[in-house]
Amino acid sequence: MSPMKHLLVAFLSFLSICSTAQTKKEPTKAAAENSADAPVALTWEVVEEKHQGKNQTLSVLTFKNTGKSPLPATGWTIYFHGTPSFKPKDSNAPIQIEPINGDYLKLMPTTGFKELAAGETLRVELVAAGQIVNESRAPRGFYLVWDKDKSKGYTVQNQIIKPSKNMVGWTTPQDIYGRNSGIKDVPANELTKVFPTPAQYKETGQAFALTEAVPVVADQAFQREASLLATRLNTIFGKKPEVKTSGAGKAIRLQKKEGLGPEAYELTVSPQEIVISASGPAGAFYGTQSLQSLLPASALASKQTSVAVPGVQVKDEPRFGHRAFMMDVARNFQKKAQVLKVLDLMALYKLNVLHFHLNDDEGWRIEIPGLPELTQVGGRRGHSEGEKNFLQPSYGSGPEVDKSSGSGFYTKADFVEILKYARDRHIRVIPEVETPGHARAAIKSMDARYERLMKEGKKAEAEQYLLRDLNDQSVYRSVQYFNDNVMNVALPSTYNFLEKVTDELLAMYKEAGAPISTIHFGGDEVPRGVWEKSPVVQQLMAKDSKVKTIDDLWYYFFGKLNDMLKARSLYLSGWEEVGLSKVRTNGKLSYVANPDFVKENFHVDVWNNQGANLDLPYRMANAGYKVVLTNVSHYYLDLAYQKEYDEPGLYWGGYTDVDKGFYFIPFDYMKSIKVNDDNQPLTSTAAFSDKEQLRPEARANIVGLQAPLWSEMVTTPERFEYMLLPKLLGLAERAWSPDPAWASNPESAQSKAAYAQAWSAFVNVLGKRELPRLNYYAGGFNYRIPTAGAVVQNGEVLANVQLPGMTIRYTTNGEVPTAKSKIYTGPIAQKGTIKLAVFDPAGRMSRVTTVENK
Repeated sequence: MSPMKHLLVAFLSFLSICSTAQTKKEPTKAAAENSADAPVALTWEVVEEKHQGKNQTLSVLTFKNTGKSPLPATGWTIYFHGTPSFKPKDSNAPIQIEPINGDYLKLMPTTGFKELAAGETLRVELVAAGQIVNESRAPRGFYLVWDKDKSKGYTVQNQIIKPSKNMVGWTTPQDIYGRNSGIKDVPANELTKVFPTPAQYKETGQAFALTEAVPVVADQAFQREASLLATRLNTIFGKKPEVKTSGAGKAIRLQKKEGLGPEAYELTVSPQEIVISASGPAGAFYGTQSLQSLLPASALASKQTSVAVPGVQVKDEPRFGHRAFMMDVARNFQKKAQVLKVLDLMALYKLNVLHFHLNDDEGWRIEIPGLPELTQVGGRRGHSEGEKNFLQPSYGSGPEVDKSSGSGFYTKADFVEILKYARDRHIRVIPEVETPGHARAAIKSMDARYERLMKEGKKAEAEQYLLRDLNDQSVYRSVQYFNDNVMNVALPSTYNFLEKVTDELLAMYKEAGAPISTIHFGGDEVPRGVWEKSPVVQQLMAKDSKVKTIDDLWYYFFGKLNDMLKARSLYLSGWEEVGLSKVRTNGKLSYVANPDFVKENFHVDVWNNQGANLDLPYRMANAGYKVVLTNVSHYYLDLAYQKEYDEPGLYWGGYTDVDKGFYFIPFDYMKSIKVNDDNQPLTSTAAFSDKEQLRPEARANIVGLQAPLWSEMVTTPERFEYMLLPKLLGLAERAWSPDPAWASNPESAQSKAAYAQAWSAFVNVLGKRELPRLNYYAGGFNYRIPTAGAVVQNGEVLANVQLPGMTIRYTTNGEVPTAKSKIYTGPIAQKGTIKLAVFDPAGRMSRVTTVENK
């Protein structure tokens, strides 16, 4: 499911943008002299929310000629990315803006644009739908193209000025202070030292002295797990411990014990030995991960000669068998090294499914032998005329090909390496091939293949994998504003393509020796109007009595996909739509669970638990579908942590801080919806009263939890890790650990007290153990450091932090705090501007919080 859905739906009424291009002239000689670059800079600034009393925003785009010659009145176009609702306020404005496709727009001078002299500026007011809560709604990726050479784009300097006042109800330091006020500081020696919280845990007070001389003695079945543990210990001691199959004396022992579950383990640490018992390799592996979590973060900071491992007795197994993270590399690409780093992180926290979102409208990211255009065209973005060689830019990826995260793909060898790495860490990789919608990259790639082979006179070969009806006159627009992103499901060549991709993927899994039981075929957000004027669709409907309406094509398509997968001993996974039927009652469209596919073992990732679909995950589980709870309300990691302009992330589905994943109640999640989409406390739960609850007998159909990280706004590894952590740790806790006692009746006074205690313990574990560990683990992670909460009371500034163990530092002279600034230990009496920042143990700091103490 694409997270831009509701953000863009809100803009549908603002699509009436002027589309009449003005006559262009060749650029002047002065412009030609400047054509090696873009002699213009742009500044964008929000001016007014609720402009004219409507749900729209007034902003200003200021042009400045930064060249030495005048910017001509004609002969150029500026391309950029943003909502298609951006348009000049004045109908006589000197510019016009036209949508191209998706988030890709172009800005052109009108007859009212006058030559702009060197150093001069031009101010143009724009109106756009909705509010500009944070920078994710700002226009971005501006570049200029001269009419003289339309094949080349030049990046334009772009500055965004933050609104100077709170216009949209941003989160305040006082809000944060209030949310943190119930958190208690828990002494480190009282914290559970295995994370996620194990089913049974007891400390004995009898530590084990671990050194490089201590061997790992493992049953033959656990040699791979033993070797991985030894490799990890090598990073601590600078020497890899010996791995043996037998031996007496002090050792780490991995031994078989029958009768435990497939992922269960027992861990005992005594002064004489460390013993991990399991009936299978997965359990043994999770025992080694718990052993690693027993080690203090300081053990990873520098080479050690000896580490004291706390004496514990642990009996543990996961609550859910499907504990998933979904990684979107289609919208913006992450390199192989980052994927391997993510797998290490997942392994540490016992997540066992990587849902790999490998293609979408904006990119195809895996090499498929025999179909080179998929990566040559579909895996690259840049300024393009006709998209014959690569895709158009998206999400501000810029004009230059291969110069941004808009381009990139995994070779077959890369993917096999990723699969092996995941296999060794007991992580199943579920590849996602988005169909039939969100398929623009594949469609454009196969168009390029078709054109190449037709030029070679190979018509039959050219048509073999074509994904669209060349004579289709259907008109549609997806919620991401694409008008050409849906495969034609009546074409036999579409199934040729999907079989080819499936078989090549299976060959890679076989080469890697990695398990595969399903392929995720997407299935979401196919817009109205698709296929309605396709001749091949009409031909299919004429000869197939089961396809009577356009809606029936949905069941036709996924029925054929299901048959294809069953022939390969796989089951079908998809977003919730693959298991839904359209029902029209009195002209009103609704979706209900499709009974025809229940018996086919479809697994559905259900994200939509908002509005009329609040109970959709439970309705589908009650109907018999295997459901992975992927609730947008709690687990969409790409949503901003909080409502603040400087806080990156989308917000169409609300806001997700680390607490939402922690307090999620899988079997009764409506009781864990505490705030609305605007992050304000719910004042009424009346909307829940008529919703379907999960039936006890359907609990077995909730197979697991998943947190997706969509990447529209994630262009660097640093931003990726910021959005990922620490939010992912809430999912890890809830997916692995037993159902907490406070979840059975969360509104009771007893449960509220138990929750407050559990929440305090959780954030203390994160702040004092896990995040300090992640400063070093797998090369270190750029996790988010929370901003300080602050409030003025009785003439003094009080401050607090969400994660105990982190340090608040402050200044009273208006300067930004540094690692040498005063440490906050109590109320600040000084008057004036107080600036506070939170520092982690490695010295990284949060954004600055400013409070006026008058």
